[in-house]
Amino acid sequence: MIDLRRLQVLRAVHQHGTVTAAAAALHLTPSAVSHHLRELARELRVTLIEPQGRGIRLTGAAHLVIEHGDALLARWEEAESALDAYREGRAGLLRLCGFPSAVSGLIAPAMPLLRERHPGLRVQVTEAETAASFDLLLSTDADIAVLAPSEDFPHPSDSRFDQQPLLEEPLDLIVPAGHPLAARGQATLADTANEDWVLPMPGSCDHYQRVLVFCAVAGFSPRIAHWAKEWHVVSAMVCHGLGVSLFPRLTEIPASHATVRVPLTGEPVLSRRILTCVRQGSRTHPLVAHGLRALAEVAAAGPAGPGRPAASPPPRPAPEGAALAEPR
Repeated sequence: MIDLRRLQVLRAVHQHGTVTAAAAALHLTPSAVSHHLRELARELRVTLIEPQGRGIRLTGAAHLVIEHGDALLARWEEAESALDAYREGRAGLLRLCGFPSAVSGLIAPAMPLLRERHPGLRVQVTEAETAASFDLLLSTDADIAVLAPSEDFPHPSDSRFDQQPLLEEPLDLIVPAGHPLAARGQATLADTANEDWVLPMPGSCDHYQRVLVFCAVAGFSPRIAHWAKEWHVVSAMVCHGLGVSLFPRLTEIPASHATVRVPLTGEPVLSRRILTCVRQGSRTHPLVAHGLRALAEVAAAGPAGPGRPAASPPPRPAPEGAALAEPR
């Protein structure tokens, strides 16, 4: 490894002509300048100076080192400028990950805000399920994860992660167009007690257990007629009259699927909690703070788009300091 300070000393000797003059310019003693030159020569395994009369002159090797050293020093100046911008949050790479509907409903809409406010910031987005998102955080391949708690979620006291609520996302009932509940504008979960349901297979994701808990609180066990995990498959089944289901507010329904979102009323309020998760201690880093701020703004604005009930309220930003647990 070459000490860049010694390259600067060699350059000063070349510029000022003598060790004494170079020492004065660098605010060093002549002996310190001579020491740096000897150490640099030893590191490079070449002779850099040789006697000339009562003075010295630089060797051909020294001129070669200066030529390339100028380029190295220039690149290091650029690196220091880039690091200053990174430390101040004006530039750098910010990596976000999240489950599919979090990417489409929260992370992707936050990107224009980041591009507009921080032109020097580069952003990389990865779609990943919960377990993979924690792995990405731990391996430093992601800086922010947007997650919905599940059965295998780390406890809030896990010292590796900093988990904070982002929003409470309502769950809507989706029914086929023309269904009796479609025209009512709103319903209670108990109104679906005699309906067929489309749900994910047990163990495939946390949504299956969540729906069972909500239905149990409403006083019935859902009659599950069909199994599907992917949201577009669920909406296709509902569209063709195979049953009803609960759909997160952020999740888009394909325009070709003739379904109706019916906001649900009554207690408990049906929602899923969405969190941001970062590595412990990184939440205040300028780049991470920019990303979290943009996500919070998107969450506070609520979803917009075709297929969502116009009269229903937007997702509620999660209260500060709220508990992270939710029904499984």
